[in-house]
Amino acid sequence: MNRFYYDLHLHSCLSPCGDNDMTPANIAGMAAVKRLEMVALTDHNTAKNCPAFFKACKRQGVIPIAGMELTTAEDIHIVCLFETLEGALEFDSYVEKKRVLIKNRTDIFGEQLILDDEDNLLGYDEYLLPNATSLPLETAVEAAREHGALVYPAHIDREANGIISTLGMLPSEPQFDIVEYRFPDARAGLEARFGELTEKKIVYSSDAHYLWDINEREHFFELNDQPYSGDLVRKRLFEYLRK
Repeated sequence: MNRFYYDLHLHSCLSPCGDNDMTPANIAGMAAVKRLEMVALTDHNTAKNCPAFFKACKRQGVIPIAGMELTTAEDIHIVCLFETLEGALEFDSYVEKKRVLIKNRTDIFGEQLILDDEDNLLGYDEYLLPNATSLPLETAVEAAREHGALVYPAHIDREANGIISTLGMLPSEPQFDIVEYRFPDARAGLEARFGELTEKKIVYSSDAHYLWDINEREHFFELNDQPYSGDLVRKRLFEYLRK
C-alpha cells in the first residue's frame, strides 16, 4: 500500500470561469511541481480537453483521470469521473445533446479554449458551458453511471450549486456513497447538521480555476499499486471509491 496524493476536481481554460493559464499542459506541470500523483480534469459539462490532459500528464509522470462537472437541471453540480478516457468522451457526446445552448459572451465569461497537449489552439466551444443542462438530478446520475462514471455531489460545503444548499438536504435518491468537500474545516459542521454524511466516503478537492488553487500535497488515498502502473493505480482508486 502506498499513499497517492490527489486533486480530483480541476477546471481547464475550456471552462469559462477557468483562467486561460489553466491549460492541460500547465495543470499537469503544476500537479508535478506540487508532487500530486493523481489529478482529474472536470470541466463544466464537457470532457473535450481530457485527451490533451492525458498526454500532458503522461509526460509529467502524473496519473490523469478524465471527468466532468455536470450541471443538472436544478443547477446542482455533480462530479463524474471515468476510469477510461474513452468512457468520458462517450459521456461527453451524450451530454452535448442535453446542453441548453446559449451563445457564450467571451467579453464576460472567457473564450472556452480547446487545446492540444502542447497548448496549441484546436478550437473554441461557442456555447456557454456551465449553465444547467436539461438533465434532472436522478436522470443525470443514472445516465452518468450507465456510461461507467463514478458520481458524487460536488463541493457540498458551498452555497453556489451545492446539493445541500439547493435542496436543503442530501437526498436518499439517487444514493451517493461519496461526497466532496472543498474546505475540510466545513466537514464537522455539516456532519453535525446532516448525520448521514458521517457514513459517506470523503473526497477533498480544490475545484481549482487558477493554477495556484490546485491542492497542495495534503490529501491522499492509500492504494495497492503492485505491480505498479498508472492504469492499475487508477483502477484501484475506482475500486476503493466504489466499495
